[in-house]
Amino acid sequence: MIDHVGISVANYERARAFYEAALAPLGYTVVVDREGQIGFGRGERAYLWMSQTANPTRPVHIAIAARSREEVHAFHRAALAAGAEDEGAPAVRYDGVSEYFGASVRDGEDRKIEAVYRS
Repeated sequence: MIDHVGISVANYERARAFYEAALAPLGYTVVVDREGQIGFGRGERAYLWMSQTANPTRPVHIAIAARSREEVHAFHRAALAAGAEDEGAPAVRYDGVSEYFGASVRDGEDRKIEAVYRS
């Protein structure tokens, strides 16, 4: 069900050191490293994203796996009809490792919810 999750942190270096140490026994390492954002995963795919932010209390980003591009479109339409705020229409995205097709919305609690189809 979950494709990937993103968290925001105020102290990037401290959080990075913690997650690198805590996730190492599970076989997860930094697979994407760009200014103010890293992705942890196995192999080339990142499943946990960590970003520096001025507002670390903002809720997490959750990406839910879809089975097709059509499901991504349907999710986006249904979420907007249910009152969500558009955060990104269905389109090809790039997560630093690979391309995927996704769409994002913000729910009523300001969580970023994304539907993701990886072919």
